[in-house]
Amino acid sequence: MALQTPDAGPDEWTLITRTLEGDRISARTLYDRHARRVHRLVFRICGDEELACDLTQDVFVRAFGQLAGFRGDSAFTTWLHRIAVTTALNQMRKVKRIRAHEEALEDDDRHAAPDREADPDLKTRLHAAIDALPEGLRMTVVLHDVEGYTHNEIGAMLGVAEGTSKARLFEARAKLRVALADFA
Repeated sequence: MALQTPDAGPDEWTLITRTLEGDRISARTLYDRHARRVHRLVFRICGDEELACDLTQDVFVRAFGQLAGFRGDSAFTTWLHRIAVTTALNQMRKVKRIRAHEEALEDDDRHAAPDREADPDLKTRLHAAIDALPEGLRMTVVLHDVEGYTHNEIGAMLGVAEGTSKARLFEARAKLRVALADFA
């Protein structure tokens, strides 16, 4: 008895066409196919589970609203992830503006950096070092080293040249090496 591969369902173009015609089942299928990866991407940008869930919904609302403009010049996932990156970055800018208006913490020993013996493990320090990178560098590291995108895809998502993506990754890795030098 030969093994059969399960039917993957309609292809992306068919789902997009049906969604544009008002087929809610096709829209739900598109959502189901991509929601997990979009959520993971926005979570890596914002670092907050609840915010990532909200952003995932926002991404799909925007994507379905702009679906008629999808020309197919790139893969649907690349187009969708560009919307996700833009949505998440815009939200993080809002969060930064809000935090900038909050009252600064008073100088206090409770907020001082811990001694070397109390340093968190490398994974925690790495996440903190990535979060401390400037936005363009941080996005390039996350998209390339964590999510596995190529420089060409990153360039398309962030609206920069492929060479710029490579240069940003090089600079980001250099900054991370400096930040984590005491672990070497």
